[in-house]
Amino acid sequence: MNYFLTGATGFIGGRVAQQLVEAGHRVTAMVRNPEKAQDVARLGVTISKGDVTDKESMRAPMQGADGVFHIAGWYKIGGRDKQAGTAINIDGTRNVLELARELAIPKTVYTSTLAVNSDTHGKLVDETYRYTGPHLTEYDRTKWAAHQIAEQFIAQGLPLVIVMPGLVYGPGDTSSVRTTFIQYLQRKLPMMPRQTAFSWAYVDDIARGHILAMERGKPGESYIIAGPTTTFEDAMQLAEQITGVPAPRLRVGPGVLSAGARLMGVVERAIPVPDDYSAEFLRINAGVTYIGDNAKARRELGYNPRPLKEGLAETLQHEMRLLGMPVPGDTKS
Repeated sequence: MNYFLTGATGFIGGRVAQQLVEAGHRVTAMVRNPEKAQDVARLGVTISKGDVTDKESMRAPMQGADGVFHIAGWYKIGGRDKQAGTAINIDGTRNVLELARELAIPKTVYTSTLAVNSDTHGKLVDETYRYTGPHLTEYDRTKWAAHQIAEQFIAQGLPLVIVMPGLVYGPGDTSSVRTTFIQYLQRKLPMMPRQTAFSWAYVDDIARGHILAMERGKPGESYIIAGPTTTFEDAMQLAEQITGVPAPRLRVGPGVLSAGARLMGVVERAIPVPDDYSAEFLRINAGVTYIGDNAKARRELGYNPRPLKEGLAETLQHEMRLLGMPVPGDTKS
């Protein structure tokens, strides 16, 4: 099969490209800067220069594809400049899906997120859940808007499948999740938020979920491809068992973090603040639950993400080696 892929230089997209090539498929990846796509090119992926914000730059390389994976997205928590969120997440998604319709692509898989549901207040929601209130971050809002666009294209007959990851982690991550893990390993993580919970999935499982959606997903359907649901506190206790590094003893409740978010919302209007002290960052850690039920993906796609302890072990041991730390039971350390 011949697949067209956006976001191939990203965390999830790179793994999807790798798994597609390993399965014997031909892959064309559209990237903004081909010089930064050498790792992807070495896999045997054809690199095409373009941008999701420039619809016509994608037309020629997408032509004739058996399927399209639209994974590219803007993710930034706490930054002051948020214009890229609309340009990439909303307008870029519209551009890709318009082209898929114009070129009669047989099937498209779009990467949404559980964040479109915002805080579920402890409820493990499924694909029928709909959230219409205010969002906690600009990322959440723009991905929610893009999700609505995708559903509009489905209603108009586009053969489209939506996948919804939760918190994605693993070696090669560049997000705030990795920053948190490194701070923990270096004993610089000051505290842990109480009640905050995520549905965690190892990046290779998320990539596999995308490919299963292309191969087995029913057009017009959405699939939550998140992993096991665990609080941040419990995840860090697992981390302590794996690494021997103590988890932070200070636990902070939702009320304190919410108050801090309101305060920083005022401060950051006047001066720049570090991303992990921003109002957005504090809001999404104030007892928030970004969680979802993957039962439908298990049942219809055969999706089977690994246990959190297994994925955390691979991730944390990878980071420990990069930091030059001894890994328990590792003869190479």
